[in-house]
Amino acid sequence: QVQLVESGGGWVQAGGSLRLSCAASVRTFSGYSMGWFRQTPDKEREFVAAVSWIGARTEYSDSVKGRFTISRDDAKKTVYLQMNSLKSEDTAIYYCAAVFGRDPGLEAGVYTYWGQGTQVTVSS
Repeated sequence: QVQLVESGGGWVQAGGSLRLSCAASVRTFSGYSMGWFRQTPDKEREFVAAVSWIGARTEYSDSVKGRFTISRDDAKKTVYLQMNSLKSEDTAIYYCAAVFGRDPGLEAGVYTYWGQGTQVTVSS
């Protein structure tokens, strides 16, 4: 069973930065594509960013492109989301997700494993 544990959420003023981490308890982390999603009470879970298992190719939603950076450290079995120039509309619960042996997708249904989420609040 794969467990994903997010950390790094919190409160920040608009324009500030946060870095989220997602640590995976899995033997072959390098075999997983990883994604970040976010959700607010009034919206469905929304794709934010993903990094592939081969080549660490990255994808971003248009709303975060140029502000957020996803990266992975296979030795530490951790994926990161560096969030800069934060806006109030980035306020959400952020979830880490994993899928084994395939390229990441933009849809939540692609992913097999999910973390419990970490709250990010951006105050304007």
